[in-house]
Amino acid sequence: MSDTQKKNYHIALFKGKNVRRTIFNKEWYFSIIDVCAILTDSLDPGAYWRKLKQRLNEEGSEVVTFCHRLKLVAPDGKMRETDCANTEDMFRIIQSIPSPKAEPLKRWLAKVGYERMQEIENPELATKRTRLLYKLKGYPDDWIEKRMRGIAIREELTDEWQKRGADEDRDYQILTAEISKATFGITPGEYKKVKGLKRHNLRDHMDDFELILTMLGERTTTEIHRTKNSEGLPELKDDARAGGQIAGTTRKQIERKIGKSVISPNNFLNRKERKKLS
Repeated sequence: MSDTQKKNYHIALFKGKNVRRTIFNKEWYFSIIDVCAILTDSLDPGAYWRKLKQRLNEEGSEVVTFCHRLKLVAPDGKMRETDCANTEDMFRIIQSIPSPKAEPLKRWLAKVGYERMQEIENPELATKRTRLLYKLKGYPDDWIEKRMRGIAIREELTDEWQKRGADEDRDYQILTAEISKATFGITPGEYKKVKGLKRHNLRDHMDDFELILTMLGERTTTEIHRTKNSEGLPELKDDARAGGQIAGTTRKQIERKIGKSVISPNNFLNRKERKKLS
């Protein structure tokens, strides 16, 4: 999943059930299939939605025309397109589904949609909510501070990439891998294997040294881009490698002094998650 997708994609919970959502046109769009699953308890909510969509089309309802095929994470962990609707249009779809859960679900959608509007008006709210989420997951305050700083540095870097010609998800993956290989000697995918992770966010499972070195590599890369005024993927790759090498040199110096590798197999998975992966 690209950084933009990670930033925009979320899973919300309604009474313990997942509702996938993503930001599109500066507002939340929700998975219609997930909503159908909640309202109908259907074993095949996808088939239920296809039949409902056909009926709405036959009735001349405009709501279907306002749905968008957007990429969300499927059960197999891959990004796949699925029908999504914003809060207003989701209300209309819900009205077409007889269910005692309709009203509480509409109230929940309204609250979630309102929170997004608040974040657009005041971006600090999104940061506060992210901090709170990490806090609720049990992360210590000092780690949260580093993680939040790392998020800001990463966003600054990806903004530079976008401005300088990295316009595809694959480009972001290539550049990130260059920094990681030069910093730690392994790609992000290999790093996740070291930590025993699958679909988890690698950086959410880094310790202090790992986070700091990641920030150093990415912040240095950003500055190199600006100093050289680099354009296009080949030049950006060279810069990414150079930025990572600076962080990699620091890593090696640290390892020589402390007598052990900075790359840690430790993660923040709870016992239940660890058991599933074992």
